[in-house]
Amino acid sequence: MPTTSRMSLVVSGGIDADQEELDELTSHLRRRLLELDIDDVRPVRPGGDIPEGAKPSELIAVGALAVSLAPMTLRPVLHLVETWMRNRPVRTVKVDVDGRVLELGHATPEQQQRLVEAFLEEIRTAPDEPSAQGGGQPPAAQE
Repeated sequence: MPTTSRMSLVVSGGIDADQEELDELTSHLRRRLLELDIDDVRPVRPGGDIPEGAKPSELIAVGALAVSLAPMTLRPVLHLVETWMRNRPVRTVKVDVDGRVLELGHATPEQQQRLVEAFLEEIRTAPDEPSAQGGGQPPAAQE
């Protein structure tokens, strides 16, 4: 496993969350992450274009962070994200670590824990290159 991992966190708001509110939530998550022993956390604009013909009510506000961290801090970061999501108007947080993806949603705490453990195990045992498309990725948490 490399000495530094790159993680991206994409926070998706609920249907009634606006971009300003989600920017504030993402900023709060960034401040919380900086309290951990990680190298860097920077806000980024998530990629992706608005689908042509999409109605404003169909769009979901999104915020994103780029995180540089040591592999041993993955578990504390994921735990922080899980607890941070509770009681916030956040639909999902998509976690991408060196090309391996986990989507945290509003599953039961037990389901979330199983998903996180499977994700961490995949990262621990996988070769250093990212997973193949759709291969070996744990299922996304369901809302």
